[in-house]
Amino acid sequence: MADRPLGLKQQKNCLHLGVEKHFCSVSLTAGHSAGTAMVNGDGAHTEEGESKQDGNSEADGGEDSNEQEVIVIQDTGFTVKIQAPGTEPFDLQVSPQEMVQEIHQVLMDREDTCHRTCFSLQLDGNVLDNFAELKSIEGLQEGSLLKVVEEPYTVREARIHVRHIRDLLKSLDPSDAYNGVDCNSLSFLSIFTDGDLGDSGKRKKKGTELEQIDCTPPEHILPGSKERPLVPLQPQNKDWKPMQCLKVLTMSGWNPPPGNRKMHGDLMYLYIVTVEERHVSVTASTRGFYLNQSTTYTFSPKPANPSFLSHSLVELLSQISPAFKKNFTSLQKKRVQRHPFERIATPFQVYSWTAPQVDHAMDCVRAEDAYTSRLGYEEHIPGQTRDWNEELQTTRELPRKNLPERLLRERAIFKVHSDFAAAATRGAMAVIDGNVMAINPGEETRMQMFIWNNIFFSLGFDVRDHYRELGGDAAAHAAPTNDLNGVRAYGAVDVEGLYTLGTVVVDYRGYRVTAQSIIPGILEREQEQSVIYGSIDFGKTVVSHGKYLELLDKTSRPLKVQQHKVLNEKEESVELCSSVECKGIIGNDGRHYILDLLRTFPPDLNFLPVDGEELSAESQRQGFPRQHRHRLACLRQELIEAFVEHRYLLFMKMAAIQLMQQKANKDSSKTDVPAITETSATDGGVDSTQTTAAQASADSTDPTDNNSTSAAPQMAPESEESSSKPTTNGPVDPTGTQNGECRSPLEGKELEESIPGLAQAKELAETLVSEDGSGMDPKSREVVLNACRAVGSISNTSFDIRFNPDIFSPGVRFPDDTLEDVQKQKQLLKDAAAFLVTCQIPSLVKDCLDHSTLPMDGATLTEALHQRGINVRYLGTVLEFVDKTPAKAQLEHFYRIGIVELITRCAKHIFRTYLQGVELSALSAAVSHFLNCFLSSFPDAVAHLPPDELVSRRKSRKRRNRVPGGGDNTAWASLTPSELWKNIATEAQSYYHFKMQCESVDQVVEKYGLQKTTLLREISVKTGIQILLKEYNFDSRHKPAFTEEDILNIFPVVKHVNPKASDAFHFFQSGQAKVQQGFLKEGCELINEALNLFNNVYGAMHVEICACLRLLARLNYIMGDHPEALSNQQKAVLMSERVLGIEHPNTIQEYMHLALYCFANGQLSTALKLLYRARYLMLLVCGEDHPEMALIDSNIGLVLHGVMEYDLSLRFLENALTVNTKYHGARSLKVALSHHLVARVYESKAEFRSALQHEKEGYTIYKNQMGEAHEKTKESSEYLKYLTQQAVALQRTMNEIYKNGSNASIMPLKFTAPSMASILEQLNIINGIIFIPLSQKDLENLKAEVQRRQQLQELGKSEEPAESSPLELEDKIPVD
Repeated sequence: MADRPLGLKQQKNCLHLGVEKHFCSVSLTAGHSAGTAMVNGDGAHTEEGESKQDGNSEADGGEDSNEQEVIVIQDTGFTVKIQAPGTEPFDLQVSPQEMVQEIHQVLMDREDTCHRTCFSLQLDGNVLDNFAELKSIEGLQEGSLLKVVEEPYTVREARIHVRHIRDLLKSLDPSDAYNGVDCNSLSFLSIFTDGDLGDSGKRKKKGTELEQIDCTPPEHILPGSKERPLVPLQPQNKDWKPMQCLKVLTMSGWNPPPGNRKMHGDLMYLYIVTVEERHVSVTASTRGFYLNQSTTYTFSPKPANPSFLSHSLVELLSQISPAFKKNFTSLQKKRVQRHPFERIATPFQVYSWTAPQVDHAMDCVRAEDAYTSRLGYEEHIPGQTRDWNEELQTTRELPRKNLPERLLRERAIFKVHSDFAAAATRGAMAVIDGNVMAINPGEETRMQMFIWNNIFFSLGFDVRDHYRELGGDAAAHAAPTNDLNGVRAYGAVDVEGLYTLGTVVVDYRGYRVTAQSIIPGILEREQEQSVIYGSIDFGKTVVSHGKYLELLDKTSRPLKVQQHKVLNEKEESVELCSSVECKGIIGNDGRHYILDLLRTFPPDLNFLPVDGEELSAESQRQGFPRQHRHRLACLRQELIEAFVEHRYLLFMKMAAIQLMQQKANKDSSKTDVPAITETSATDGGVDSTQTTAAQASADSTDPTDNNSTSAAPQMAPESEESSSKPTTNGPVDPTGTQNGECRSPLEGKELEESIPGLAQAKELAETLVSEDGSGMDPKSREVVLNACRAVGSISNTSFDIRFNPDIFSPGVRFPDDTLEDVQKQKQLLKDAAAFLVTCQIPSLVKDCLDHSTLPMDGATLTEALHQRGINVRYLGTVLEFVDKTPAKAQLEHFYRIGIVELITRCAKHIFRTYLQGVELSALSAAVSHFLNCFLSSFPDAVAHLPPDELVSRRKSRKRRNRVPGGGDNTAWASLTPSELWKNIATEAQSYYHFKMQCESVDQVVEKYGLQKTTLLREISVKTGIQILLKEYNFDSRHKPAFTEEDILNIFPVVKHVNPKASDAFHFFQSGQAKVQQGFLKEGCELINEALNLFNNVYGAMHVEICACLRLLARLNYIMGDHPEALSNQQKAVLMSERVLGIEHPNTIQEYMHLALYCFANGQLSTALKLLYRARYLMLLVCGEDHPEMALIDSNIGLVLHGVMEYDLSLRFLENALTVNTKYHGARSLKVALSHHLVARVYESKAEFRSALQHEKEGYTIYKNQMGEAHEKTKESSEYLKYLTQQAVALQRTMNEIYKNGSNASIMPLKFTAPSMASILEQLNIINGIIFIPLSQKDLENLKAEVQRRQQLQELGKSEEPAESSPLELEDKIPVD
């Protein structure tokens, strides 16, 4: 997809989210959808065949189905000529699917037409409708001439014009990004590349002349440096020194125009001060802008002489101010040169935790936005607020039969969602800042509720003892996030006819605010009347409703919710298909809404002690159940999925083994088959858990090493202890499961291998399962029945596990006839809780050991836990597990990140309550005091109370009705560092059950090897603090590190649902699958297609697009298209910086990929700058001691070797060697490679002895791991021979010199400067990219091998590392 020179597509994708905000004047419900201007990027797709309507069938459809059904019609673009007043006509490429509106957007962004906003496009004198698609316009074809015609202004158009001019003047100014407004965010890539990537910007000469490269990094980037400066985080961008075009542009005090001037066409007055200090007053009239004769104190609206009437404000200003003309032109040139991704708005706001001191300049639009309710025209619809609920639900109702319809629908859903999240965030901040009137102002602060902009806001406190049974305020704080997870889950299943509320949870200034869209009519009636399904009093009174049962039944399978009966207050049994709290309300719009989804997922028994209930032995051994703050602890959806999948494998194995036995001994089968499982079925209690536990360990030992064979060998010495029994922590013998009904993991495995034809048995079992159980012969039915019982399926004829979310809910009672079922459900919950502890936590640790999971900071650690369904409240358990692992040394990085996360989360809990007592005027003092207590070595941090000059003389009368953030106590000022750290240790013990001895920050830093900058970053990001970018002296014992001037802002931390682009995601996945099978070209096409669809749904900026671009760049690179790889990876870096943050771990990795492609493209100095940036960010985020650091350092060392900076190169490579040895073990292939790289540099320095020493180490590893015959071993031994020859030659020459003095005949020695090709080859190897020169025959074999592996994996049985082919030794070909 080459970018067309001025293609609409690319520009428009970029504008799609940015500009549209101000200019779409149509609501989504009005028939046209504003947010959906661009239906199609580059290819229109139609689909044959019926589409998959509901969420769950997508999985069954498989990936291939959607490739076949999409028939791509290439939309043939055509070119039109555009003629604007005062400019030459120019060509613009458009596509038939686009709307006229998008041509408007492009013209408002083009350098020569950007100052026009109020115009129409005309074809042969006919005005084109803004919302018409181009293909529907008669007579519009290749070569048509469109005229830009200036239209008369209205007040609205004049405001839009002024706002647009202000945006153009501020387009290079980063202050919006620092202040976290209008979806701006920071990006620094262009500073490191100097705009010399690919063909964009000023192309430098190819990097052949190496002499000019200055390769020495700043001191703090070198290995071993202890300083972690903050200032380089945001390097100074010379473009940001704004060129001043105007001193002041603001609304005049003479607004609005009096009646008689209105009738002359005056719309509004502006007051302007030019750079030349000329003060002018400007009238915006229907005909344009002109100077009038008013001054600050006298109103004289007549036109001045000359009046310079111009249709555009820019034209007027260019005439009266030469400086404006010059600077505005160069500003626009610079603006257009920036990469579009640096200036498009992101879909959700990203906040920066650091900012430099920025001057506060006068800005009329900002001032107006703050004081006029911005609701008027900024929110798309003139003159009315948006009905969020209507928009959110209408977009859900859009048709979704074929691809174009689904794209339109998903785009509309996404757009409304991101708008809603932004509005909800603004509203929540207004509520806490006290700027919104409560709807129940008479009640005390914590009970108040608010409505603003059609959104309902409530505070996260236990109002009216609603949660008294469940843990009071702690439960009220947890409920909104649980509810949000429920909304997310139901939204993803996407059942037609079932509606959820728009929900956003905002944490701001210590308060949690829930923002929800409003069900029509809910405010007019009492809750009792409106709830027709569920319970409003936690299960005392319960009602049900047929329509709700029917709708919820569709969700029960994907969400694994069991339909069940509960008793109401009249002892009648009521049928439900969700938890009792889940309420069904039919709105005045006739839609069926469900709300209060906080118990969508079943309770987590490890954190819910219930009298008289015993957890499994394994859970108890680890100290569960534990007391938690509240009783709302739920299992995560990911855990439920993993558990069910695990049970399914178990089910298949059991059925298969029984079938094999039936086949083997037909005669004795009746007596002895059930023996395997019967025990567990009959006394249902203990045994079935044991089956799982033992089976779990069998499962997790199988794939000792799936993805990196390099890690297998060196784990061998420990693997006996560590991997064969991940379920046990102590000296317990896993083979002795009490009833012996399931053999030890190892036996189980041998048993599997020894059964002939296991695969056929599984197929047979699968066919049994797929039928409904009617056509089975009794024997097979018995097999399935046994297997079903053993794994706790709710059906006896097929595998189907579901959970009853009401089990163990206080106040919920079940009818007597369902008690057996309830018992089964309880057991299932205990099994799931045990599965988390015995399976998921060990598998997480195992993944960290073999480096398939590499968390770098708190966010990526949390993500790793969540992917496996482990809640963060298990963090203490996870850390204890790591602590007891024999391979603890190789998990040090993981342990350290876990400790930082645990400490900063405890600090966040304390900070939350601390902030609630702080009044607004003392906020910065309080925050800086807290940070001093948390991080500064200064022992007696004293708070600065706000100075007295602000305290009024009259004692203020205490108002009962304080705003939520208006506490007036100064209790916060008495906090001391030792008290805070004592509280942190207590919190760690009570919340995470983790013992931490620490009296001060310095002790903790010392004990766990932490960095204060990392702690500062984590606490700031978690709490929304923004601090001044400067060097802080944390370790001074004489003065505190922070003053109140260092606290710049406090931002909200926002949680919301991320709507998905389903079709695009399917394409992306099938593309990935194709690539892994080795079909690069097909994979590449699919991923390009996915990129198009992602752009279509999300606009140009999104995390998923970032992943797509990265993979695309990697494919381009492997297929040899370096410039294209560079261009795609540059976009990926920019997007990662903008959407995830400038120092997010993902951004660090994107920088590394980009550096590799730069090197391959001959841009060596840029590659080095990018690698140094990556290393700096890595140091800041997690320090030097991390496996990923070895990769960065190997990269840097190789590039430095390439530019012949040998000494510097050695510093980095030797550090990489140390880190690799520590984390991969001294016998790992990675270490062998590290030795080889170091040896090569020594060879270049002619220090052959050191070179030999390192190469020998490498050779030994290769020989031991791969045998003499392997090519790696041979290569290494050849190199050793060569080094020995060189060393001998050198020695000879030296002897010659000693003997004969100056007239010795010296043989010329061969000093080899490394060739770029050889460096690149090594770079590719360490980055896991391998080009394998294969013949056709090899390719066939490879494909066969890949298919064989996939079949094996599908059987849940993985390869033994012993037979790994040489191909694998390079660490497989990781796609990403």
